[in-house]
Amino acid sequence: MEPSILDKELTFKTSRSSGSGGQHVNKTETRVELRFDLDASGGLTNSEQRRIRKALGNRISQAGILTVASSNRRSQVLNKKEAVKKFYRLLKKALRRRPRRKGPKPLKANPAKRLRDKKKHAEKKALRGKVEW
Repeated sequence: MEPSILDKELTFKTSRSSGSGGQHVNKTETRVELRFDLDASGGLTNSEQRRIRKALGNRISQAGILTVASSNRRSQVLNKKEAVKKFYRLLKKALRRRPRRKGPKPLKANPAKRLRDKKKHAEKKALRGKVEW
């Protein structure tokens, strides 16, 4: 992942923000939507693109556009910075390698006792079934 290349590939779209704010929110376009074309990106390798598509599939359109919006601030500049931060946070989380899960290990104490108790428990459960007359 090359942040310097990715910064050049980001496009922004502004719109009016929703919510309270009175006259200010009704006349200014402070909401910022960041758009990133995942398929046309030169800053990501193919394997990184696949991992991002798998992790962030619900945020990516059919055209391969990843969108991130921000409208928390009253300033377009602050919302733009926040959207970029959100974008990089999402990419970093999507590209992070998750450790493989290790299954439980058998007890070393007494495997015969464990199997005996397991069989006894299964028989007790089987006795709880329907009774035939």
